[in-house]
Amino acid sequence: MGLSAPFRRTRDAHARDGGRPLGGYLVSLAAYAALAGGAVVLGRRRGVRLPDRVRVADVVLLAVATHKASRLLTKASVTAVLRAPFTRYESPAGEGEVNESVRGEGVRHAVGELVTCPFCAGVWVAGFLTAGHVLAPRATGLAVTALTAVAASDWLHLGYDRVKQAARG
Repeated sequence: MGLSAPFRRTRDAHARDGGRPLGGYLVSLAAYAALAGGAVVLGRRRGVRLPDRVRVADVVLLAVATHKASRLLTKASVTAVLRAPFTRYESPAGEGEVNESVRGEGVRHAVGELVTCPFCAGVWVAGFLTAGHVLAPRATGLAVTALTAVAASDWLHLGYDRVKQAARG
């Protein structure tokens, strides 16, 4: 019987009950595992050792950079061109962001969910930045610092706008 028959039954049941593209999710998970595995192989070939510990400051920078990068990838107006094959524009969401709906079936639908969900994309971004922290710490450190600065700038802009509105009203 193997694993494929139970998977097909489960996939078909999910498709009937709400259109969940389990096959597409499986492809997405396999791609993530392949990329993570590739990073491990690359690190081993280059003789890179994992750090004994990660500093709290690095975790904070990584967290803020992951937040900002995942928002840029999944919600920013300017990156809509990257999401367009998998999404349909719905409406502006304010502050340079848009609301989009997922389109298609199977892998296309699963990718659409990934590229419109900052929580979902955050796992990929954090994985990429964490691998970069080990494999290319200087370049990744610079990118994480820049993304964190952009996130802080965004929060300052929003705060500034709120102060201006309060002063008017």
